[in-house]
Amino acid sequence: MVAALLADLFESHRAHLLSVAYRLTGSAGDAEDAVQESWLRLAGAHQSEIEDLRAWLTTVVGRICLDHLRSAAVRRESYVGQWLPEPVVTGITASSTPDPLEAVVRKQECSLAAMVVLESLTPPQRVAFVLHDGLSVPFGEIAEILDVSVEGARQLAVRARKSVAQAPPPTPNAEHAAAVRKLIDALSAGDIGAVTAALHPDSVMIGDANGTTSTAVNVIGGADKIARFFLGLTRKYGMDGSAEPTLEYEFATVNGQLGLVVHRVGPGYGRIEGSVRVVGFAVRDGLVWGAYDFANPRKLSRVRL
Repeated sequence: MVAALLADLFESHRAHLLSVAYRLTGSAGDAEDAVQESWLRLAGAHQSEIEDLRAWLTTVVGRICLDHLRSAAVRRESYVGQWLPEPVVTGITASSTPDPLEAVVRKQECSLAAMVVLESLTPPQRVAFVLHDGLSVPFGEIAEILDVSVEGARQLAVRARKSVAQAPPPTPNAEHAAAVRKLIDALSAGDIGAVTAALHPDSVMIGDANGTTSTAVNVIGGADKIARFFLGLTRKYGMDGSAEPTLEYEFATVNGQLGLVVHRVGPGYGRIEGSVRVVGFAVRDGLVWGAYDFANPRKLSRVRL
């Protein structure tokens, strides 16, 4: 009875813990591993020592994710090109077996733009910001997790806050979808003027492949450069109708908002199993401000449409 009750209580907090872990690690797989590890630690803890289960679990997940972040920082030292968070990709229509993270990433704080900014923070900054600003965890508890002073934890959050402020404000789904479709229509027409007009003047394009396939190794900035890059890809792969295509796209939901999943196609337009890449977007002032090309297969293993 006690074990069953504890399991039920834990499950009532699972969505919250997944949200915390995904924001902290930027990885769906690591988030789920962290939540599972927190359950194992809970099962082995003395229940009399836990006054607030949600707060206790949040702190435990924070500690676990800090270790994941430090490990990821080591992996990045040998990573080729840019590093993006792992996207959560689902179909346009709701699935009969929804991904547990699907509801989590529909929250504004898990948008691609917000997640990309979090990737620019150091592990301690990220933990301090997410736990304090996002979850109101006291700096005293954060200081214990990070093994720093309370003032040190507070300063980490301040520095993180300044970086996070650079992300565009949340965009309603309808406005986001309209901006993305406008860009895709312009690309399909091959009209560089229309493509440029669909992009924000300060837009950026970031590719993540780790050397596994072709994408931009460096960040591309500016509407004109991005327009030429995208048009070059659509022509190269026949996606503009100029030749038999070797790639095709379908709309999907990427971190809660409209994006693309790109597939290989063979002769006769038969789709070859396995997605090639995922493209997510961020919108500002009604125009596409950020384009994120996820091409590393290891970050696409969870794509299920």
